[in-house]
Amino acid sequence: MNFEDIERVAVLGAGNMGHGITEVAALAGYDVAMRDIDEELVQDGYEQIEWSLSKLAEKDQISDEEAQAAQERIDAVVDLEDAVADADVVIEAVPERMDIKKDVYGDLEAYAPDEAVFATNTSSLSITELSEVTDRPEQFCGMHFFNPPVRMQLVEVITGAHTSDETLDAVESLADAFGKSPVRVRKDSPGFLVNRVLVPQMNEACWIVHDDVATVGEVDATTKFDMGLPMGAFELGDQVGHDVTLHVLEYLHEVLGTAYEPCPLLEEKVESEELGRKTGMGFYDYENGGVEIPADAGRTDVAERLLAVMANEVGKLVENDVAPVSDIDEAMQLGAGYPEGPGKRADKHGLDALVETLADLHEDTGSERYAVADGLRDAAEAGGFYGGDDESGTVDYDQIAVETDGSVGHVQLDRPARMNTITVDMLDELDAALDEFDADEEVRTVLLEGAGDRAFSAGFDAASAAPGSGLEAAEMSRKGQRVFGRLEEVGMPVVAAIDGYCLGGGMELATAADMRIASEGARFGQPEHNLGLLPGWGGTQRLKHVVGEGRAKEIIFTARNDYEPDTMSDYGFVNEVLSPEEYDDRKWELARDLAAGPPIAQKLTKRAMLAGRDDTDAGLELEASAFGHLFTTDDVWEGLAAFQQDREPEFEGE
Repeated sequence: MNFEDIERVAVLGAGNMGHGITEVAALAGYDVAMRDIDEELVQDGYEQIEWSLSKLAEKDQISDEEAQAAQERIDAVVDLEDAVADADVVIEAVPERMDIKKDVYGDLEAYAPDEAVFATNTSSLSITELSEVTDRPEQFCGMHFFNPPVRMQLVEVITGAHTSDETLDAVESLADAFGKSPVRVRKDSPGFLVNRVLVPQMNEACWIVHDDVATVGEVDATTKFDMGLPMGAFELGDQVGHDVTLHVLEYLHEVLGTAYEPCPLLEEKVESEELGRKTGMGFYDYENGGVEIPADAGRTDVAERLLAVMANEVGKLVENDVAPVSDIDEAMQLGAGYPEGPGKRADKHGLDALVETLADLHEDTGSERYAVADGLRDAAEAGGFYGGDDESGTVDYDQIAVETDGSVGHVQLDRPARMNTITVDMLDELDAALDEFDADEEVRTVLLEGAGDRAFSAGFDAASAAPGSGLEAAEMSRKGQRVFGRLEEVGMPVVAAIDGYCLGGGMELATAADMRIASEGARFGQPEHNLGLLPGWGGTQRLKHVVGEGRAKEIIFTARNDYEPDTMSDYGFVNEVLSPEEYDDRKWELARDLAAGPPIAQKLTKRAMLAGRDDTDAGLELEASAFGHLFTTDDVWEGLAAFQQDREPEFEGE
């Protein structure tokens, strides 16, 4: 089956995952049959889709017409033959039990077209074992969506021992057509990528508490506030459901051995039916207070132990060629919301230290959980999962992409899975990029944008570095103010090209640019007041100079996140509003036009404007001095000559 031939999809299962996958496929323009074993289940799933589509339309994420069209593409059926008789791809999303899934494929084989591809939505079960129930194992693969499928970007595309490259290519392209980010898993390895790293970490958190090394509060404070993960380890376990975590662990334990032995503390929670949020009680009591994590209770020894366990799993996956470290890191960011991948984080910490931590734990406990993987040792000897230090002197950018295109220095905020939200590390990288451009005489304009089409930047990623005190918060504010202030001070024009959301800290970043252009799909706002905060990276000062104090107060006090580009153009914030067809070409055209301008005059103009912002006399004095200085430069005479000769000037900055 080639991707181009896929027109109709069948989804088996109308539960949370099944109806979510159905909705995703229908929104992508595919005809979908959603099937379950009785009419009530099918109807419940269909009603969930109706509700979800209406919510998307209500939030202006899709139009009412798009919602209606997606709904009309869905056939909700009970009869299996009706569901799959003309399907090009069948995505099975029944409960996560090998016996149930095998029964489904036994029935499915009789009705599906011979050329149809089968894809199982499983978080850990063997693709190979399931494929061998069918007569088409080469047309069988894993397609692991994350919950909820409509919102989560990651799809793990998993090969079985018999899966053909053609099948993998088709399913990967289908996931991309669904608007998802597929990551290929090269070998049928239990837990695949995300669960293989995440579940052992959750298990280790349980062992730490079980062995009286730390409390639940200390572990969650460490993971959420010190490590910057989206949730505390136990908070996440309560959210997922401890029965689900235990089921995955038992499978890992059965297939991979004693290193994955479930912690008795986790087993006790399941036995007592304290499964988390869904039962009202887990490690937190959701009927009396819910999650309360002390922000200042984190411990470095707990962080190192958890990071060591995660790094060890990454080493095993790399060693066994399940996936390269870059794909593992991408999967953890997309599927688990990690601010950076465990491989990258382990490299920053130092692999030698993590190897030593594991070796000490192995010696002290005798547990195979801490046996150091050969893949981790090899990476440590190589200087890291990503190799040793770059001796060329260039900066190793992780959260932004930096390139020089002719005379344009191009910076792309490169965290599309996190809506290009800004971290403290990203501030450091932006600072380094400006250093790089400042030192390069060829660069005359900076073009700043966000990766993907969902956001320029949706603001600060609080999960990456929530400040532990008022003093820390103030220092973080000063750091952002300084880095964003450099955009105003750097001696060349800065253009912010805005597509998608430009909110909070992201809007403060755009405000520091000299010019802003926006696509028609852009949305703006400073929603900090909704959180009881205020814009802390210069927004209370810079915005009023761009749009006036009255408009700045309106934008900040109303805390809206839905200002449209035409409105922001009327306010004087956006210089140009562009159609999707014009946007990409125009951002480069504008940047290159500015780069062709007189660099000395541009630099001095920025300085004069900045100096005169709060002191007009100072600005006028700098203006006069600059005017006099420019008459001593070659650029002025080149400009005058070009004007007289009716040609474009060629400024050299001399």
